[in-house]
Amino acid sequence: MTGVYDGMDYIAHVRQDENGNWLPPHSLKEHLTNTAKLASEFALKFNAEPWGKLAGIAHDAGKGRLPWQEYLKRKSGYFDEAAHLEGKPGRMPHAIYGARLVEETHGKQIGRVISYCVAGHHSGLQDWSGAEGAGRSSLEYQLSHVDGVEDIHSFIWEAVRAARPQSPPWTFSSGLDISLWIRMLYSCLVDADFLDTESYMDNEKASLRRGYYSIPELLERLNKHYERLASEPRAKDLPINRIRQWIRQRCIESAKEPQGVFSLSVPTGGGKTLSSLSFALEHAVQHHLDRVIYVIPYTSIIEQNAEVFRKALGDDQVVEHHSNIVEDDLTPRLRLAAENWDAPVIVTTSVQFFESLFASSPSRCRKLHNIARSVVILDEAQLLPVEFMSPILQTLQLLVDHYGVTVVICTATQPALGERRVGERRFPGLRSIREIIGNEGEVKQLYNSLRRVKVVFPENTSEPSCWEEIASQLLKHEQVLCVVSDRRSCRELHSLMPRGTYHLSALMCGQHRSELIQEIKKKLEQNEPCRVISTQLVEAGVDLDFPVVYRALAGLDSIAQAAGRCNRESKLPGMGEVVVFVPPRQPPTGILRKAFETTRSLCQSLDRIDPLDHDIYEHYFSQLYWKANSLDVYDITTLLNPTRTDLGIQFRTAAERFRIIDSTDQKSILVRYGEGNQLIDLLKYKGPDRYLLRRLQRYAVNIRTKQFYTLLARGSIEEVQPGVHAMTSEIEYDEAVGLMIDDVQFNTTDLII
Repeated sequence: MTGVYDGMDYIAHVRQDENGNWLPPHSLKEHLTNTAKLASEFALKFNAEPWGKLAGIAHDAGKGRLPWQEYLKRKSGYFDEAAHLEGKPGRMPHAIYGARLVEETHGKQIGRVISYCVAGHHSGLQDWSGAEGAGRSSLEYQLSHVDGVEDIHSFIWEAVRAARPQSPPWTFSSGLDISLWIRMLYSCLVDADFLDTESYMDNEKASLRRGYYSIPELLERLNKHYERLASEPRAKDLPINRIRQWIRQRCIESAKEPQGVFSLSVPTGGGKTLSSLSFALEHAVQHHLDRVIYVIPYTSIIEQNAEVFRKALGDDQVVEHHSNIVEDDLTPRLRLAAENWDAPVIVTTSVQFFESLFASSPSRCRKLHNIARSVVILDEAQLLPVEFMSPILQTLQLLVDHYGVTVVICTATQPALGERRVGERRFPGLRSIREIIGNEGEVKQLYNSLRRVKVVFPENTSEPSCWEEIASQLLKHEQVLCVVSDRRSCRELHSLMPRGTYHLSALMCGQHRSELIQEIKKKLEQNEPCRVISTQLVEAGVDLDFPVVYRALAGLDSIAQAAGRCNRESKLPGMGEVVVFVPPRQPPTGILRKAFETTRSLCQSLDRIDPLDHDIYEHYFSQLYWKANSLDVYDITTLLNPTRTDLGIQFRTAAERFRIIDSTDQKSILVRYGEGNQLIDLLKYKGPDRYLLRRLQRYAVNIRTKQFYTLLARGSIEEVQPGVHAMTSEIEYDEAVGLMIDDVQFNTTDLII
């Protein structure tokens, strides 16, 4: 094949050495071949190898045109590496030509599937039509307005024709089946394209992606870690540790079962973190799976659990992927693994995991194919967002059915996720869930054996107590935790307590909360007086151990989680005490209000209610889901269910609507607390870099948009860099309660932080 530059092949990429000299180019033929090989290997995990190959061959077909090659030559002395980015002013597009070519060679069935992937491999998966406002950015519009593809080099035409997949690997059902499959193929293509380009542009960086222990080696390291823990004298003395060992043994035994959906029902304090990891690694070895993905709702729990995993498996073997990661804390290899999750153990947030499954951007979709053939553990699964429950559960079931995934629903309060009818509606749950602990009798026996507290409900759940009354009751205890459902209530109650009482809410930055939690733990261990008023951010994953806990009436699962902070290690001679009270203010509207109402309804209809009784949650969650206005509030399923005539799917609109955290009425500001002072000044005067911005996330607080503009108007915050706002002084950030704002109108939850 001859090219356009003195006999050279057509070019995909070039680079210069450290002295500015041009190195031999990355030929287009080589890039297409290598990308196709990688994409087909990735797609093999879900029996779509030829589809991945076709996407790889076609993705840069538009670079095989003389105008594009001449454009590259014209843009710079040799090559403008940024020129291959789609949608930039002055850039000549190339991806849409590959999309048009694959439709012309393979028709509208096979071709349309691949054209979504090829057209969006730089700019993201597009909406098919302009019905949702996409206009000229829609795939339909772009395909109909592209020039002809006859001038694409003949070797590409031949390769695209030869890569002809047969029928899809399974018969698609309605709903999200086809759209998830296309997104998985897209992930294979995007990752393959990135990796092959990286191998040419930065081979040293590419070499860092290797060197992890295998899954069997990690299992061996975990088992040795357990042996060390079991040999500690203290471990043998506590009866609760014998129960934890029994739970782990059940996990190991159940890991031998076939893949599918499992539940792990373990009361808070039962050691489910390491036990679930034992199940996951044993199960992965048994079924030759590639990785374990641990999905957690809160970043505070992630940091804690990831540290537990690192102690067991090794510092360089666990990849954390969430917003609070400071890149300096990660080795170069772990940073690279976070890009595409190509590591054996991934710890991430529910937001990162589920929003990626519905994403359209290349960076977020890149990792999706590495979810295939994995064990996915959903920790604290009761916190799955109800408004997205239908698309989430449909997608989880599809991952199990077609992508070799095993899902583990891991919580003390199982959220009734099995398929069923709720009232007159069908609840689209998961099929054939198997309980790891055993049958209902064994689960009940476990819960009884780990019962360490008694929960006392008020006689009348319609009669609220005032904050002064609650404060007077808390003062009777030297060590006590009180959990309320919103920031305003937390601050009001805290103001009635004596000096030295701790306050915890998301009006305090993450670094501040972490430091206070460590202080609280130390006081509890040393048996010193310690009173804490907190929002629900302490209810999952924060290992506090109080003799007495007060909880404002809320969802049963929240009450059970609060109870998990009471007599956690069974050190009291008797039972710990959890006192439920009716607060003077109901929880914020939305899911917290509905959970509150569901619990109050159960209290009024049942003679006795026990949030530590495993059997109650089937009834509770069924009622809670029934009260939801919709389990698919934003019609995600409709947007992603293809039209029959043209395989029309609205990928981009669905991605924009699938936001677990609604940021439309939130603004983030940086607060001057501790090291945050110096970091803000560094950002202000030296400018941003990725490392600095990631580190500053530990000093961020989210507030309502209205309050943001109030603070801005009175000069309390300033724009230190475009789009980045920070406090102007330390005056309005209190060492005890955090950001000092007028929150009389501020009834905001800390459900997700």
